[in-house]
Amino acid sequence: MKAREMRDMPDHEIKEQIADLRKELLELRLSNATGQLENTARLPHTRQQLARTLTIARERARAAGLNGGQAR
Repeated sequence: MKAREMRDMPDHEIKEQIADLRKELLELRLSNATGQLENTARLPHTRQQLARTLTIARERARAAGLNGGQAR
């Protein structure tokens, strides 16, 4: 899913997406560690999707003023 499509999603769907991607990433890491993962390209792809989703969630939080200003 592209960032443009994710920005149109409501907040609760973004949170669900983050939870699903974290669970999927854990399962992929476990499968890879045990040698059962056939498509290893899914690991970086899922990690990138998670990062993209977290970035959008952070943008929304900062826009709403929930983070309290600057990061440093």
